[in-house]
Amino acid sequence: MGRVVTRTDLSDRELYRTKVRRCLDALRRMVREDRFAVDELRTGVELELALVDQAMEPAMLNHAVLDRSASDLLTTELGRWNLEINLPPRTLPGTAACQLENDVVSAIAGARRSAAVVGATPVTIGILPTLGAEHLDSDQLTDDPRYDLLNRQMVDARGEPFRLDITAPSGERDEHLVLDVDSIAPEAACTSLQLHLQLTPETFPAHWNAAQAVAGVQVALAANSPFLLGHRLWAETRVPLFEQAVDVRPVELRNQGVRPRVWFGDRWASSVTDLFEENIRYFPALLPIVDDEDPLAALDAGRAPGLQELRLHSGTVWRWNRPVYDVADGVAHLRLENRVLPAGPTAIDAVANALFFYGLVRALVALEHPPWRSMTFEAAHDNFVAGARHGLDAELFWPGAATVGVDRLVLDRLLPLAREGLRAWDVEPSVSDRYLSIIEARCRTGCTGASWQTQMVAALEKNGCPRPVAMRRMLERYVVHMSANVPVHTWPVME
Repeated sequence: MGRVVTRTDLSDRELYRTKVRRCLDALRRMVREDRFAVDELRTGVELELALVDQAMEPAMLNHAVLDRSASDLLTTELGRWNLEINLPPRTLPGTAACQLENDVVSAIAGARRSAAVVGATPVTIGILPTLGAEHLDSDQLTDDPRYDLLNRQMVDARGEPFRLDITAPSGERDEHLVLDVDSIAPEAACTSLQLHLQLTPETFPAHWNAAQAVAGVQVALAANSPFLLGHRLWAETRVPLFEQAVDVRPVELRNQGVRPRVWFGDRWASSVTDLFEENIRYFPALLPIVDDEDPLAALDAGRAPGLQELRLHSGTVWRWNRPVYDVADGVAHLRLENRVLPAGPTAIDAVANALFFYGLVRALVALEHPPWRSMTFEAAHDNFVAGARHGLDAELFWPGAATVGVDRLVLDRLLPLAREGLRAWDVEPSVSDRYLSIIEARCRTGCTGASWQTQMVAALEKNGCPRPVAMRRMLERYVVHMSANVPVHTWPVME
């Protein structure tokens, strides 16, 4: 989705359909002929930021901040209050994770300096709690042809307003948000941490299955989005918000079982090409733009084809674990993009989430009997929904443990596996200890970004603050703790 496109670029849909299937044929041939980069552990991180002003309200200033930044790591995102940090790929062995943490801290500090010039501050949080309905209008989208075109195409495909309809978990609170909007701007409220892992066609299916199997655990451990438009909803409200904000299906198509474009999937993977083929088979093109390159001719000439149509189309199917094809320095490679995690609360928390994911996935793939051999795909999806709804209070299914609390599942089974996986990646034991101890402490204290936010707001409300004031004061303290880069489980709740 990084291409600059305009409405005049749109092509005949039948021509596009033919071309994207030709891309899929080329991809299959590349898999058969082993045309991909070697299986070297390379990871990547994208971190999205929200901008706030001195009153903790959204600051619609992303272009102004970019104009004052010399960093090539910083770019815009969908909303005018969003920025994104794209860190360079790296390997994990040794103490590389500590350097990753330093790089995240440095990148956020650089964004902070640039933002301060225009009276703004960057925040790493799943959903900015001070967002109002007025911030979710189409005129709050970043001024960029690609976002404007995507919005127009999705609004046209929907044919009616997008409906946000999110209810707090039953038995916990009587809070229910319903709002109709005329654009995809609510998607910009979803601020995330995206993890990349370079793989080969042979290693991709097992890693994708492992990522799907642990998605519920990931989101429960890292939940950081409990508030939306003044309502306390799910622990990770970003999950249903993202699904609904870009759901182009009217109710009739939903009733028919047509798949949503934000999609967990419906089966374990046996090959990477199956995932790309599902994207083509199930989802009509939103941006039918045809490139001049013939991918099969490029292969005949010994070049790695760009597969632009396939890449652009897959970029408009928002799987929670997405297959990515790319070309770097003339060499094709495949990546798994993990999109489950919210941003924040701190750099050290984010790296802890990343190391837990990378280590756990590596260990699960190496098991003689990995979990996806003895759990249904539906169970993995149910875990994901439960983790997003309830955070660390969720009860999840896991093979050999039946239904178990997230804390016990992580402490008793998954943390030792993550440690083994990081050892297999040649990560220094002291580095593993630094980050996995944070995951352990979250489980033992029951404190995530979401639980800290809700406890802080509840304490302020108890002292007489109306909720809007309580959320603003909570966010002020959040920014202070975030800037200190101390793990969220150590943050005090002050009344």
